[in-house]
Amino acid sequence: MLIGKMAPVSLKARFQESVTPAALRAYLAEFISTFFYVFAVVGSIMSSRKLKPDTALDPSGLIIVAVANALSLSSAVYIASNVSGGHVNPAVTFGMAVGGHISVPTALFYWISQMLGSVFACLLLKVTIVGQHIPTYGIAEEMTGFGASIVEGVATFGLVYTVYAAGRERRRGGGPGGIGAMAIGGMGAANVLAAAAFSGGCINPACAFGSAVIAGRFKNQAVYWVGPLLGATVAGLLYDNLVSPAQPPDSTSASIVP
Repeated sequence: MLIGKMAPVSLKARFQESVTPAALRAYLAEFISTFFYVFAVVGSIMSSRKLKPDTALDPSGLIIVAVANALSLSSAVYIASNVSGGHVNPAVTFGMAVGGHISVPTALFYWISQMLGSVFACLLLKVTIVGQHIPTYGIAEEMTGFGASIVEGVATFGLVYTVYAAGRERRRGGGPGGIGAMAIGGMGAANVLAAAAFSGGCINPACAFGSAVIAGRFKNQAVYWVGPLLGATVAGLLYDNLVSPAQPPDSTSASIVP
């Protein structure tokens, strides 16, 4: 489901494909993977605040969150890859839909699954850890909303580009394998280290949405949707049309690139 463009079909047919048993299993896989990803990322922020109340001024808190992001993202992608393609991110899903790799109805159901997974993860943290508030993403004082959107967009571009590249490893299987999942997690962690101090380093609209819903704070929420969706779109179109365009089976390049 992750790699390989879909043949033109009617909207009704695509909707019917989106409610098959296989599709429902994919939505469940996205819900579970996104749940554990958000649980680990938001939970790591809360843990660092528990251990060091002034963690906002302590670089070690950033390292904790980046490591949690790398480990949870690579694991979440891997465990869902054979079922749903392992998107775990509405921006990834959006990029795949724009590139024609999944249908629009399927992408919408993916979004619903991912956002529900995020909301439930944050709700569980709020219910079980009563002494802390659910943290939300925010931008630095010296950043504008436009600038923060650009930073989030560039970071998400890197993530989605890596997702596309990792998909080569299992072009026939439908999703990234172990090495691909590690590459995706590594790119996610690197982007957190680079962007967290300025734009929040979210690069996942579902994560921002879930924490905002449970915390009841939606300030700058557009930053974590507009930037990532645009970045994902550019990454997908660039990779599909310029970096690695579709080649005939007997193309010379097929013997060069596995």
